[in-house]
Amino acid sequence: MTNKPGGITGAAELTTPTRPLPSPDHTFEMRFTSTPRGARLARRLAAVRLDAWGIPYGTEPHDDIVLIVAELTANAVRHGHVPGRDFRFRLHVDPRSRTARVEVTDTRGERLPRRPAVPEAADAEEAGRGLHLVSSLAARWDWHPRPDGPGRTVWAEYVLPGAPVS
Repeated sequence: MTNKPGGITGAAELTTPTRPLPSPDHTFEMRFTSTPRGARLARRLAAVRLDAWGIPYGTEPHDDIVLIVAELTANAVRHGHVPGRDFRFRLHVDPRSRTARVEVTDTRGERLPRRPAVPEAADAEEAGRGLHLVSSLAARWDWHPRPDGPGRTVWAEYVLPGAPVS
């Protein structure tokens, strides 16, 4: 247990007020097993981080970003799974540009993401709607080949409304 000193006196006392530090960029990056459990854990940890970074649970930006994370990690598990290899997840929130960027990297190089077509009917099958959902929530999304081996990185950027993130 630490005790707060009663007061600072003498030469150690500050004579000018200090400025607050600039708001840092927030980045969370981790590897997860390429399983449904790994995708679920990535989604849960992203939700916790967003809340800690000032994008609280229950708000539209929080829910939208977590849904983007859920879709991209589920796609990495479903379409990018290679036995014995993990997927890499990165979440970055930049308070200055007001963007949240989600990146998911898998190790399967032969199956590339395609731009989703507009769903034809409300009763169409549910499979294949993940990237359509991501494209409707994100300001932009795309993919690029993985630079350090086989596979690809699918990313999406979400523009945050309102005041700067703390």
